[in-house]
Amino acid sequence: MNSRRMMVVLAGVCAAGSLVFGQEAKPGVIKLPALPYAESALEPAISAKTMGFHYGKHHKGYLDNLNKLIAVSELESLPLEEIIRVTAKAKDKDGVAIFNNAAQVWNHTFFWNSMKPKGGGKPTGALLEKLEKSFGSYDKFKQAFQDAATGQFGSGWVWLVADGDGLKIIKTSNADTPVAHGQKALLTCDVWEHAYYLDYQNRRKDFVATFLDSLVNWDFAAAQLSR
Repeated sequence: MNSRRMMVVLAGVCAAGSLVFGQEAKPGVIKLPALPYAESALEPAISAKTMGFHYGKHHKGYLDNLNKLIAVSELESLPLEEIIRVTAKAKDKDGVAIFNNAAQVWNHTFFWNSMKPKGGGKPTGALLEKLEKSFGSYDKFKQAFQDAATGQFGSGWVWLVADGDGLKIIKTSNADTPVAHGQKALLTCDVWEHAYYLDYQNRRKDFVATFLDSLVNWDFAAAQLSR
C-alpha cells in the first residue's frame, strides 16, 4: 500500500471474497464508506432507526472529528490503519483524540461488514473447523462469545481474532481495536449502548444472541481468515 495515499477502511466483500477498499481523491481526507446494505436491510434484528443514528450520527461523527484532527497534524497523509498504530500509545490530548476517532471509524466499518441480511448460524468449511478446534464446538464458541459480550463492563467491542493456528475471543474497551495490537480480526460485535438501545433497551444479551443467530456474516469472517 502506498503510504502517501489515504485509503479508507474496508467497505465490503466482493463476489470473490476479497476486500474492497475506498480510495480518496483528495489526500488527507477520509470519506465515510457506504454501508454494504440499506439501513433497513437488517430489520427486524436491527431497525432502520438504529442504523440511521448509529451510522449517520455516531460513525459519521467519529469520521468528521478525525478529519478535523489530522488536517492540522503530520498524520494527514497516512492510511487509516497506520494512524491507529502510530497513535495507539499516545499520551497527549491530541494523540489520544486522534486514536479514539480513527479506531472508531475502523471498528464501525468492520462491524457493518461483520453483519449481513439473513446472516447468522454456523459457518462452514475451514472457519467452522477452526472454531470447533479452538472452542470444542460451535455451541461452545457461541456461549463464549455471548459471555464475553455481556461481560464487557461499559462500552466496548467483542472480537473473534486469529490466534496462531487457532482462533480466540477478545474484548476491547471504548475505542480499543485489534489493529492497535497487531491482531487479525475476523468479526466484531459492537456492545456500546448506542448499538442496540433503541431496539433492545438494556437487554445486551438479547442483542448479542440476535447478532449470532441472525446477523453474523461468516463469509466476511472467512475472507479475513484467508487474507
